[in-house]
Parts: sequence; C-alpha cells; structure tokens
Amino acid sequence: MAYNQRMNDTATPHRIDLAIIGGGAAGALTALHLLRHATTPLQVQLFEPASTLAEGIAYATPAPQHLLNVPAGRMSALPDQPADFTGYLRQVDAFPQDDDATLAGRFVPRRHYAAYLRQRLAEAGEDSPVQLQVVAQAVLSLRQEDDVARLQLADGTVVDARQVVLACGNSVRPIPLAGADALPHDCIAEAWDYDGVRLLAGDQAIGIIGSGLSMVDSVVALFAAGQRGVLHVFSRHALMPLPHAHGAPATYDPHPLLAMGLRARLRTLRRHAREAATHGIPWQSVMERIRPLGKALWQTLDEADQRRFLRHVVRHWDVHRHRIAEEVHVQLRDALADGRLQLHRVRLQGVVETDTDTDTGLRLTALSHGAAVQWDLGALVNATGVETRAEGLRNPLLRQLLAEGIARPGPHGLGLDSEAAGDRLIDADGTAHGAIGVLGSLRIGTLWESLAVPELRQQAEDAARHAVRELEAAMP
Repeated sequence: MAYNQRMNDTATPHRIDLAIIGGGAAGALTALHLLRHATTPLQVQLFEPASTLAEGIAYATPAPQHLLNVPAGRMSALPDQPADFTGYLRQVDAFPQDDDATLAGRFVPRRHYAAYLRQRLAEAGEDSPVQLQVVAQAVLSLRQEDDVARLQLADGTVVDARQVVLACGNSVRPIPLAGADALPHDCIAEAWDYDGVRLLAGDQAIGIIGSGLSMVDSVVALFAAGQRGVLHVFSRHALMPLPHAHGAPATYDPHPLLAMGLRARLRTLRRHAREAATHGIPWQSVMERIRPLGKALWQTLDEADQRRFLRHVVRHWDVHRHRIAEEVHVQLRDALADGRLQLHRVRLQGVVETDTDTDTGLRLTALSHGAAVQWDLGALVNATGVETRAEGLRNPLLRQLLAEGIARPGPHGLGLDSEAAGDRLIDADGTAHGAIGVLGSLRIGTLWESLAVPELRQQAEDAARHAVRELEAAMP
C-alpha cells in the first residue's frame, strides 16, 4: 500500500526522493498532490511528530462550535475539483438534511477537514506509484550535502533527500505581556490548546489577549464549556473579525487597483463599497472581488507602501478579509450586548499573580487612553495568533536554517524569503535553492495571502508538480 499511516514508524531508508517537513494541512495537501501527479515510483517521507496527520493547529479542534471561516463549497483540496469537499461530506453522510446549495454554503465544523484530507490521502495512495511513509519525528536540522539535503531527526536518525518541501505550518506568537512567563500553568492557556482553554471555564473572569480569529475560537469554546464569569478581550485596536454576508456579487473590475498606490486603492475600495450599498450589495461582496488578486495586490505595492500597510492598514484588512460565519458573529454580538464579553482597547503593561484569603488570581495592568487601568482575573488566554516574524519563529529547524544562512527572513522580516514567482527557498546570499521548496505561512512576506486553503492547495500542487518534475527528469 502506497500510504503508510503508522505514525510511530521511525525506520527510514538512508536515502529518499522527497521529504515533506510538516504534517498539518499544508503538508497533507502537498502529499496528496504528489500522490495524484507522480507517474513513477518515488520514495517519500512526511515528517510530523504530532499524533494525527493533517490537523496542525487549525484543524486539531474537536469542538463542533469551531467552524470553518469559509463555506464548504470553497474548501476543496483539489483546484480542479471544486466540489470535492462537499462530496466528501456527502460520502460520510454529514448534514444529510442539506441540499447541494445549502451544503456548499454551510460553515461546517473544522474537525471535518482533517478527516477529509486523511481520507483523500488514503484513496490517492491506492492508485499511486509513490511509497509514502509518515514518520512521527521532528526534523531538527537540514543541510545541503553534495546532491542531497541531509536531515537530522529528533531521534538521531539521518535521512538524505533529493528534494525537500518545508510545510512547517503555523507557530504560536508568544504572549506580549510582561510577567506572563512566571504565571502558574493552570491559569494561562494558548488559544490553540483547545482542552486547556475549555478547562478554564467557570465563575472567574478571564482575560483574552488578542481580538482576532483565535479570540473567536476561545470565546465560543469557553461559553460552550459553561463560562459564567466575564470574558475581557484586550487589544491595541479593539477590532474583531467581521461576518460573512449573503448578497448579490459585486461586478466592478478589480484589476485597475493593481496600478494604484495604497491610498488610492483604499479610496477606490471604499467608493466601490458605497456604490454597492446603493444597490443593496454588501461590502463583503466588494471584498470577494479582490480575493483572487491577493498575491498580486501585495507584490504590486512598492516597499514604502507595503510598510505603510503593515503599520496602518493591516488590522483593518484582517477583520474585513478574514471573516467569520454569521452565526458565530451573532454569538459575539449578543455577548457584547449583555456584558458577558467586554472589549478593551489598551496597551498592555504586565501581569502579576495575586493571593487572597480564598484563591489565587491575576492582576493585569494596561494603559487606556493614557491612563493606567487594571483588571483582576482568574486566568488568561493567549489569542495573539500566528507568529509571522522570522525572528520570533521557535521551530528549531527554522532557527537553524536562518542561523546558518540556508534561509533568510522574508520581506519586512516576515517568514522566510522565497521566489516571488515560485516556491524555492532563498538563502542569505540571495540564491534560490533548487531542491528546497516552501509553502504556507512561511511565505507571508513574499505573498502576503498565504494562509487560507485556496492559497495552500495551489501552492501544494505547485510544489508537488515541481518535485515530481525534477525527480522524474533525473531518473535514468
């Protein structure tokens, strides 16, 4: 069988054709496309220390209230088969009451997506000449040795690969709060520690650092777990994700935006939104028109405008671009209205542990409109989201690549640098590695739009096709 799902199998050949580093959605998508496109036998290993393939951070949640932020009809792993994910949902008899249009428009629980990718991997493996082995080990280092990339695994195993794809996925941004490192482990949780967040629920007030998509996950999980105390959300901008909306599509041509500077683009988008509103078309439809141009919109800005975007526009872009299901937004809106959820625009100062006669708590201090304020809390959740700064990446492999000049930070210090029109990793001298590809969040500085499934599936297919082409061309 071409697809080996034994996660604890660390027996590896000394030399393989392709190493896929990372077994979240990005790595699973790359493996899937490799299985589909290869026409000759290849030895491929996917390295993922987590217990379950295809989950990563985003899709590891078992909670039914954690929904995809994109309708099911747009979540296919296969660019050439747009209805494949909804076909899988039919295959497993999920949502049998829905007709096809309703199912395509549904925001389904995220737990379905990893299962979908695993199912499609197993099916593709049955007919593929590729021998795919999943190895439950982290890769700690990667160095070029003659004609191969030499990988050092956590258990000491050395693997030589002719081609490598870095699909390391998302890493958590550290909590930006002095004193947080000294807090007891039972009163602080990462937003993506789904069990840890749920266990915080109770009568105590809880602080959530960050107001983006990770915050949304934490709020709905805590309410589902019976949270009765107030949830305080702390953010520099106090902007929360906005909802998707039903409505007619916008019809304007977005391509002229590519020739404009940042300020002109913003003015033009606002004008299109106003004009759409006069016809009963929601602003969300205006944003959907630029959805396919995300990469081009970023790369056609000059460096100065990219810096302005990162300083002044990025948070507004995030809440308009990365939207949430309407039903989730209604839950947040209602909680804000009745005071169970409170949003604070602040600059965080620090947190300390406090002791009372009956309990241990936390005291968080911040500046609000220049005045010092404080909150007494029972626990904290770090919902600051994905780490995008190269200097903040905590993955040992990525740190080694940067330290040794095998990789360099991407534009504006975001992610790792890669080819603007390809996926090859670029080293400290500006040279592209012919044998090392990269995809996903690590390409954010180069592509900007590089996190969502529509981008990941295309990057994964491109990386798989490149690897197949290079490997098959070198065969005798």
